[in-house]
Amino acid sequence: MGQKEINAVLSGFPVPKDPSRILSLNAGYINRSYAIAYGGKPAYVLQQLNTQVFEDITALMDNMSLALISLQRSDYSGPELIPTKTGAPFLKTPSGEYWRLMTFVPESCSYFFCTSEQMASEAGRILGVFHDLLKKAKPEQYKVFLPDFHSLSRRFGQFDKALERSSSDRKQKAGTAIKIAQAKGARLLEMEAKRLPLRICHNDTKMSNFLFSKEDGKALCLIDLDTLMPGYFHFDFGDALRTIVNPAPEDERDLDKISFNRNYCEAFVSGLSQAAPPLSPEEIESLTYGAQLMPFLHGLRALTDYLLGDLYYRVNYPNQNLDRCLALFKFAALAEAERPFLDEVIQKYFPE
Repeated sequence: MGQKEINAVLSGFPVPKDPSRILSLNAGYINRSYAIAYGGKPAYVLQQLNTQVFEDITALMDNMSLALISLQRSDYSGPELIPTKTGAPFLKTPSGEYWRLMTFVPESCSYFFCTSEQMASEAGRILGVFHDLLKKAKPEQYKVFLPDFHSLSRRFGQFDKALERSSSDRKQKAGTAIKIAQAKGARLLEMEAKRLPLRICHNDTKMSNFLFSKEDGKALCLIDLDTLMPGYFHFDFGDALRTIVNPAPEDERDLDKISFNRNYCEAFVSGLSQAAPPLSPEEIESLTYGAQLMPFLHGLRALTDYLLGDLYYRVNYPNQNLDRCLALFKFAALAEAERPFLDEVIQKYFPE
């Protein structure tokens, strides 16, 4: 998208004209994001929301606006939403595009991978702060605009339909992944957690959605609140763990490079325990389940998308979704093998 078009979008917000620089941010799979700089320094993040993925932008932005009221404290430094000139939380263009503008958190950065125990601990701590700030939120006040987002049963229903519709060529190439999905999924469905309290969850706590201070390495906040909805604590726990303890990218082709760093795991759980709100015994018990569920669930979604011809996730080469699937399934298997260790760590820092 050109600078002229972006300037036209920015004209709908109460910000200065003619930014000194517009930088495309390509980290996300879903939205288009741009850093807007004035005087050489980033001041805002402008995002075009993907309406093919998020059909109810109003509900998404209502949830975000409501949560941002609570996500304010001295130990949590998150971005602010900039309303349009008319006071709306987002801008809809005549062509039907949806845009939002948020402040750029100064002197902040994000990482795709965890590189130290301190970073893992800080990620755990800020996730705990996030949930502590939202512990009094009433789930019924938030809209479920992506129903059953982390429901394994629903994702298996989509997978089964994709198998029926997929080309024979794609099914053949994905043969190994399909067998893993069917075998592992049956066990996870049997383990599905019950009787858990609903919380307001981020629902996409991968490492790149944590912001850190460039100055001292402290975690500042969680960003990309597009999937903020009612959910279960183990969703955010398991999703964060999969990218904090594993140094390999989500689409790693060499499965031998995928690992489970025990030191990072303990540091993450320790940091989380310092700031998280009180958890029920059932929630604590579900954490190891979440560690297996979330990588498997993401792998199943990637496999489903591959079978359908790559409709959901952005891909940079033909088999990227299949690579994502196999890498995520490999980590889910590691999380299962590490369950005794993870149980021990959780009992140490979250004694019932």
